[in-house]
Amino acid sequence: MNRRPLIWFAICWVFGSAAAAGLSSRGALLAAGSAALLALAAVLCRQASWQLAAACMAAVGLAAGERIWADARNVTELPALLAAAWADGPRAAYAAEAVGTIVSPVEVDGDRAIFRVEAHSVHVQGEAAARVVRERLLVHVRLDAQPQQLIAAAWQRGDKVRLAGELTRPAGASNSGGFDYRRYLSSQRIHWLLKVQGTGAALAAPGPRWTAAALLGRVDTARAWLGARMDELYPSTQSGYMKGLVLGIREDLDPEQFQQFSRLGLTHILAISGLHVAVFIYALGGLLRAARISRERILLILTVSVPLYVLLAGASPSVIRAGLMAVLALLAARIGKLKDGLHLLAAAAVLMLIFDPFLLENVSFQLSFIVTIGLIVGVKPVRHAMPQWRRGKYLLDLAAVTLVAQLVSFPLTIYYFNQFHALSMIANFVLVPFISFIVMPLGAAALLLGVPWEAGGKLLAYGSQYANDWTFALVERLSGVDSLRTIWATPPLWWVAAWLLLLGTLFHVVSVWTGRLADSRAAAAAVLEETAPIGAVSATITPPPNNRGVKAALYSLLFLAFILLLYAYKPDAFNNHAAVSFIDVGQGDAIHIRTASGKQILIDGGGTLSFRKKGEEWRERSDPFEVGQKLLVPLLMKRGVREIDILVISHLDSDHIRGLLAVLDTIPVRSIWWNGTVKEAEDAQKLLSKALALQIPMYGVKAGLEHQIDHETAINVLWPPASTDSEVQKLEEQNESSLVMTVRLYHSTFLFSGDINSVTERTIIRNDQKRSNRAAEQNAISVMKAAHHGSRFSTSEEWLNYWKPIGSVVSVGGTNSYGHPHPDVLSRLAYAGTAIWRTDIDGEVRFTITDKGLYAYNKH
Repeated sequence: MNRRPLIWFAICWVFGSAAAAGLSSRGALLAAGSAALLALAAVLCRQASWQLAAACMAAVGLAAGERIWADARNVTELPALLAAAWADGPRAAYAAEAVGTIVSPVEVDGDRAIFRVEAHSVHVQGEAAARVVRERLLVHVRLDAQPQQLIAAAWQRGDKVRLAGELTRPAGASNSGGFDYRRYLSSQRIHWLLKVQGTGAALAAPGPRWTAAALLGRVDTARAWLGARMDELYPSTQSGYMKGLVLGIREDLDPEQFQQFSRLGLTHILAISGLHVAVFIYALGGLLRAARISRERILLILTVSVPLYVLLAGASPSVIRAGLMAVLALLAARIGKLKDGLHLLAAAAVLMLIFDPFLLENVSFQLSFIVTIGLIVGVKPVRHAMPQWRRGKYLLDLAAVTLVAQLVSFPLTIYYFNQFHALSMIANFVLVPFISFIVMPLGAAALLLGVPWEAGGKLLAYGSQYANDWTFALVERLSGVDSLRTIWATPPLWWVAAWLLLLGTLFHVVSVWTGRLADSRAAAAAVLEETAPIGAVSATITPPPNNRGVKAALYSLLFLAFILLLYAYKPDAFNNHAAVSFIDVGQGDAIHIRTASGKQILIDGGGTLSFRKKGEEWRERSDPFEVGQKLLVPLLMKRGVREIDILVISHLDSDHIRGLLAVLDTIPVRSIWWNGTVKEAEDAQKLLSKALALQIPMYGVKAGLEHQIDHETAINVLWPPASTDSEVQKLEEQNESSLVMTVRLYHSTFLFSGDINSVTERTIIRNDQKRSNRAAEQNAISVMKAAHHGSRFSTSEEWLNYWKPIGSVVSVGGTNSYGHPHPDVLSRLAYAGTAIWRTDIDGEVRFTITDKGLYAYNKH
């Protein structure tokens, strides 16, 4: 420990900051006490000096204190408004006017402009005077007309603005495990959204020229100018990719292309990181050496140039980490005290967390540091364990780097992205060096040459276009092999820590093993050199060293790794509880059912409705919110849904099916149940065509069908009625043909009623009475989904009296324009004595069913 004090100091700093962030005050104190005891034990066991132990204890205390201090200061300066928002509900909005400075680039996408403002004055309507505050706001400007795009694009960081709009709180996570937008913005010290209607409600003017925001605004202008040059050099299908690769501008990346890279674990290529910084230093250093500049001046120029490159590349956590390490290494080299990579990494981590302790929760920060640590620690022993061929040495080196990077990034990949592709190793092995050492330098050179000489830049870009075409074709081909893509539930944090600790131990054991082999070979060579006569050839075979203990440790670690993998892939292997989740997808339906035996059923998939008119194509955003891709699929993957046994499409209206296209694209579906009709609407046609293209068995189910899924699960279809016509009917009005069914899980029964109205409800009751001989009390169900999102004309008194639901769930959007749920429906439900849950208020409503009973949970 005494040999690497800075590394242990950094580890303790991270521990202290993490303890303060994830634990209560009491928990943080307990963690600090535990760290102190460990430090004392290390001193008593003579593993560390008193000075190092004191430094580590100080690191824990200082880091925890800084984080607690940062959390205490990370509050809104509008406490009265916050109290009103808590009382009025999560969607409360307050008319307000804010005056401040733009402190981020202005992103214009379709009919929306987004930027951040450091407000120094906020006047809420109804208050006597404006408040003098220092409040960071996230501003959404909804553009009314296409010319307003140019007006908003002219705004830049550093401008003074006066904005009139509505203050609202960011939305929290309404689904268990879903993205928490409020927490994400809070980590960036933002507690309010300001929604502005049109550029007419925003007045912008240039601010002071030499503020930090104004200087960064000039960097933004330079990045935008360079991005525009890249648009001129490359076709539209490639310019967004090249801007991300060379400049770190990711706003123009094709979303579908990004998804393909993501499936193969290649998105790190599009994030400026250590490799980009290394290529930049190598290229600039080569040019400076060619100009015969002295070593000291080269180091000085590089030290000044790296921060400028970091700014031009977007200053993400990964590039800041790489830039800091590079600057520290250059400074150390200049004074002749260059240390190893771990010391540089430790210093960069501590400096970044001192500057902003909230970076610890940043995914890019975590991946950047953890993967870099893994590469520094693991590549050498792994490479030594490989064959020591002279031919193909480069390929073996590359294989070692790729393997270690995959192993180290794996736990974070499945924790945050819940998928891993078996071809990721091959894709990274082939494409990372190809893109990093051929495509990216060509793109950068084309950009630099294209500034003074556009024709020369286009000539260089022309060569890289073929390389891009080949890259895109390979990525599309590999990412399309769905049989090798696996979905993983989000593992617990202890599992991530255990995997990384096991990997570190494994690297150490491999290092010991390869070290002993190397020592044995060296000793054998020395003996042969001393004893063999000149010109003689010895046939003596030196016995291998005794590595039984090392081998036993190695096999034990590999077995533990297998157990960890098995647990992560099948975390609910011994869980025989059933679950029904009414997912909050806004104004729509999406219900996920897990049976006692682990079968997966999805009923509908929600959908974002569009009311766009002809001629408003300019409003389209490059990556619009789509409930299936952005909400439903990530949520199902987080819960480890690797395949859907039955996808139930209640009917073909948009608010029930638009999210299902993303489901079919991402998660294998074994069968589809639907009402047996078709509809001419574009989204319905796309969904049915996609299902047919994937060769998913489709069943038009009718009333009377009873299906036993497992011993504890049975489905009974109540509607639509059976028909003698074998042809698929075209039906534009789908509500009254919704698929209605009950699902029995253990001793609890759930009723799912689509969007039917009271007339259809009465018909279902009559048909069910004819078909069954149950007594009235036997009709009682546990939970009912209120039909048609709580429409006034559904969930009649007769329907409630017949089924006698203990509880009911209304799946409804909080800002819907239909008045759902109608007060009459809520009155009928209350009169019937049924418990009521609403997704717009309660968020996701989840039920766990066991052989002992039914348990309800909701997010809020």
